[in-house]
Amino acid sequence: MIRDENRSRRQFLTSTAAVAFSLGAGAIVGKSLFADPTQLALRVDKAPESHPLIPALQMGTAALKTLEAVEDYTATFTKREMIGQKLVDTQMEMKFRHKPFSVYLKFIKPSIGREVLYVAGQNNSKIKAHDVGFSSLAGTLTLDVDGSFAMADNRHPITKIGMHNLISIVLEQWLAETKMSDMTVNFYPKARIGKVSCKAIETSHRSQESGAKYSMTRLYVDSSTGLPIRVQQFDFPQKNKKKAELVEDYLYSNVQTNVGLKDSDFSTSNPKYGF
Repeated sequence: MIRDENRSRRQFLTSTAAVAFSLGAGAIVGKSLFADPTQLALRVDKAPESHPLIPALQMGTAALKTLEAVEDYTATFTKREMIGQKLVDTQMEMKFRHKPFSVYLKFIKPSIGREVLYVAGQNNSKIKAHDVGFSSLAGTLTLDVDGSFAMADNRHPITKIGMHNLISIVLEQWLAETKMSDMTVNFYPKARIGKVSCKAIETSHRSQESGAKYSMTRLYVDSSTGLPIRVQQFDFPQKNKKKAELVEDYLYSNVQTNVGLKDSDFSTSNPKYGF
């Protein structure tokens, strides 16, 4: 009887911690890593020269090329996603390494102190995570990257995180949209995100009849570094609303590139971490 109670308690704690971990952990899980920048550039070159999306594709391709020189970086990753009918805000301190694909996250909000690790090809290709508060009693969790716990209440799957994926996904979207007409493209060379000067480009569809996934997309590129630091996606207005509604907003701030991150930065054995 005592053994059964202990087993049930362990199962409860693990389930509780996993669910709590998953809240706000989206945009960090998946199977694919990075698009081939050379192939993407070739496809951009083949896009119809007269299409209004050409400036957007050129700006995105230039940002992707800038990332070729980036081996690793640290940043503050802030995301806002529409989950159901609610915008969910999450902010994390992030360490990222390109090869092998490695991610370390420490949550700022919600659940300050929560930590997440993922390294492609290690830990049986699973996420290592620990929560805070009551859920921390479960200890370090091992989660399937595309399992229900890791994907709960999130719009996207951990290999979708990072500026490489941020720009690659938008370029794929715009390449698909070169087959569509009736688009508007606006360029804002003096945009700002806080104190950061940016070049921004905004693409929009007048109607959903074209089959477009989003009504409007905005890409922000840091003017000084050339890095793609923000993407916003807006849904088509609902019947009872006039304006397009923000459904995804991913921002990389305080970015420091090529800082020389080591294996220990992506290890649960790191004494500075709480695993």
